[in-house]
Amino acid sequence: MKLLKKEGKKLREEVVSSKAIYEGKILRIKLDEVKLPNGYVTVREIVEHPNAVALIPIDNDGKIIMINQYRHSAQEVLLEIPAGTMEKNETPEECAKRELLEETGYEAKKLKKIFSCYLAPGYSTEFIHIFLATDLIYKGQKTEADEQIKVVKLSLKEALEKIKKNEVKDAKTICSILFFIYFHNKNKINL
Repeated sequence: MKLLKKEGKKLREEVVSSKAIYEGKILRIKLDEVKLPNGYVTVREIVEHPNAVALIPIDNDGKIIMINQYRHSAQEVLLEIPAGTMEKNETPEECAKRELLEETGYEAKKLKKIFSCYLAPGYSTEFIHIFLATDLIYKGQKTEADEQIKVVKLSLKEALEKIKKNEVKDAKTICSILFFIYFHNKNKINL
């Protein structure tokens, strides 16, 4: 670990100047002029986006509760795990509970963070926390006005098959399900 920290110091870029060029409802775009350790100066385009959560909800029958949702930027309906952006002063756990209820109608008695990662560190600040949600109770879907979501239940094997056939195209969903199967469930399902 010390080697990584030492190398990290050698690789750090010094911000020479920073300028916001766009500020919207959910993101801000800025241009950072940076000086690399070798002296070279370049510009980095940064998308500042709040952190987020995503969940792998497993119902009492062992099915993953997923959603179909139209994504305008992708121009198609995507099969995803429930997810959402954290609100100001909201903890990842609070956001996970809120998003699960809003998007699927389920409340989880058990919520466990299984990992966290950057979504696109080459240009975005967004950091996502992935949770396993179990012991679910259905309370009723509470989607926001700008969300059109259909709940889909799949076995882990079915979800894995959809990933294999490229029917799941959302990176957080693919990464989360594969992480869960490999590290938390690999001996429990027949693949």
